Amino acid sequence: MDTAETTLTRNKDIVHAFIDALFTKGDLGAVDDYLAEDFVNHNPPFGMPGDREGMRSAGAVFREALPDWHSEPYQMIAEGDLVVEHFAAAGTQRGDLLGVPAPAQDGPDRAVTLHGINIFRVRGDRIAEQWCQLDELGVLRQLGIISSKA
Repeated sequence: MDTAETTLTRNKDIVHAFIDALFTKGDLGAVDDYLAEDFVNHNPPFGMPGDREGMRSAGAVFREALPDWHSEPYQMIAEGDLVVEHFAAAGTQRGDLLGVPAPAQDGPDRAVTLHGINIFRVRGDRIAEQWCQLDELGVLRQLGIISSKA
């Protein structure tokens, strides 16, 4: 494997390890382990701040509301210092999420699925930037905040 291939593989491994640690395992320390001090999320989800603490908050919010939340990458593509991830994440709502309480314990479960595409820029061994396009509307519909009949 040449140096360029090694770098691309390493960058994909860093992104995959970060997503797995924060969103699948619920390790909020992953923010400190994988994100650069000056990390910027150029379009953070659900109104979260665009810095490291915003990413930590997103991880905490989803983990608290959906304790079995997990993310599965469909594709990871690397080019230069960029890694593109096409993914689906899912979990069962057990706590408040975006102001919506969990279903009653004796009621039916509410599964929540989020599809999206992330672009990460890796600098050294850290993620420095992120751009994301998430199906936030789909999540709002699943929670009943927005009608799916629209």
